[in-house]
Amino acid sequence: MDRLRAMEYFLSISRTHSFSETARQFGASATSVSRAISEFEDDLKVKLLLRSTRQVALTEAGQEYARQLEGILWRIDEARHSITEIRSAPKGTLRIHSRTMFGVGVLPPLIAAFRSQYPDIRVELMLSESKADLRRQQIDIDFRISPPVEAGLKRRILFHSERHLVASPAYVASMPALAAPADVAAQQCLVYALPGDQYVWRFRKADDKEEVAIRPRHVANNGIVLLELARLGEGIALLDDYTVAQDIARGALVRLMPDWRVTNTTFEEGMFATLLDTPMIPAKIRLFLDFVAGRVAGDAQRFAAYRAPSRQTGGG
Repeated sequence: MDRLRAMEYFLSISRTHSFSETARQFGASATSVSRAISEFEDDLKVKLLLRSTRQVALTEAGQEYARQLEGILWRIDEARHSITEIRSAPKGTLRIHSRTMFGVGVLPPLIAAFRSQYPDIRVELMLSESKADLRRQQIDIDFRISPPVEAGLKRRILFHSERHLVASPAYVASMPALAAPADVAAQQCLVYALPGDQYVWRFRKADDKEEVAIRPRHVANNGIVLLELARLGEGIALLDDYTVAQDIARGALVRLMPDWRVTNTTFEEGMFATLLDTPMIPAKIRLFLDFVAGRVAGDAQRFAAYRAPSRQTGGG
């Protein structure tokens, strides 16, 4: 008995509820598929399917087995693809998802440079402010600002980062000095949209911790928008340090309250490359991760990696 083929037959039947459709997909006869499933059930000593003249249904054991098989057969298929890639030149489509600011400000020049080295790998880049479902969306790499918590995923840390309070020189000149975190609440604040209608910035210095409720002047779900509003003098924004480093260096923005660490979520963030936890990482993924890490890891590189998008650039 070919157990792997029987597993593939069973998983197909669990999805189609049809022996004839499974037989068609595999180019086999319905009789041979039925026989293979019967032998497989005998070998397992478990009834997986309930068959009648009108329909095929899964038993409770069959439902659980189908759920487990989905991941097992996916990993077998990935291992097969990985071995094939090792034997040949890297090629194929690399599907990447990223948070918007990293995707716009850091990835484009890296993708262009990567293509010059590996012309047979095509990159598809998708941007949003939410994390991707890697398996459902068939994403190879998801660049996130926090480590993954879902089962079946693993991470590669590119760098840790902090968030800075920034404002334009003109805005800073118009406001009183900020002596304590609570003083921020009286200012015009540019706030990143999070679930709920309450906005809180958290401050930490040594053992001191404070939370300040913010009444936003503007709210956006895109860091690039908040950065541009800060440059225009609309108020104080809370942004990742590497995205504002060059603006601060050239005087376009001023960092406020540098003795305090500030966040709107957690203090443990950065940039994490998230991928499916498979026995072998496909060559195209491994090559791209090594390429990106070699150019953004570490303070010196990550602060130089962000390129503010042109103000003529459209989209969000």
